[in-house]
Amino acid sequence: MSLLKLDNVSKSFGMLKVTDSVSFEVAKGEALGIIGPNGAGKSTLFNLITGNIAPDEGAVYLDGVDMTRKPAMSRVQAGVGRSFQIPQPFTHLSVFENLLVAANFGGGHHGHAADDFCMDILDQTGLAGVADATSGSLSLLQRKRLELARAMATSPKVILLDEIAGGLTEGECVSLIQTIKSIHASGTSIIWIEHVLHALTSVVERLMVLNFGKMLMIGDPAEVMDSPQVKEIYLGIEV
Repeated sequence: MSLLKLDNVSKSFGMLKVTDSVSFEVAKGEALGIIGPNGAGKSTLFNLITGNIAPDEGAVYLDGVDMTRKPAMSRVQAGVGRSFQIPQPFTHLSVFENLLVAANFGGGHHGHAADDFCMDILDQTGLAGVADATSGSLSLLQRKRLELARAMATSPKVILLDEIAGGLTEGECVSLIQTIKSIHASGTSIIWIEHVLHALTSVVERLMVLNFGKMLMIGDPAEVMDSPQVKEIYLGIEV
């Protein structure tokens, strides 16, 4: 059984159809990458998975349970974690306190067990050294790591990463990729939207292409990127 399944999901805003009958599945422990030009409907797809918006048609399943009409918080508690393209920490709280909020309200961890759980995540994401720093004082890479850590603190079965490598230097990107690989190796499923293609393809097992709300193709990353249709639509190369 798949961990996450979308079945003919569609969403329109007025006359604009931003998600058009999208269907795909993600297995437990799998990493799926999503690419597409700006306006392809990638972020809307994430919002449909997390419950921030409801589909007009189709269904969303998590571990075989129909989550289509479940609110966002219920999906977090069921195992859907997310990082945002623009980091959105509680800037007046410390890094550690940001994780505690996620662990308490999203992951169901409390007391000393929550403290230990959060410290383990800080170690894994390379933030233990700034645990007491206010999140508003962090560098861009540290804020990206905090987005990832907060998602992990909800004890997710699947983490949605929204352009987490965007804006980083090459060295920072390589460092973050290693952290993402370690999280994936622990068995957590990942769905990753990204424009930094070398970062994406170094982690994911499959790649999906969206264009004007439709799924263009899905499959092996090398085969997808070698497709003339993908080169023409996504990379702007006339074939």
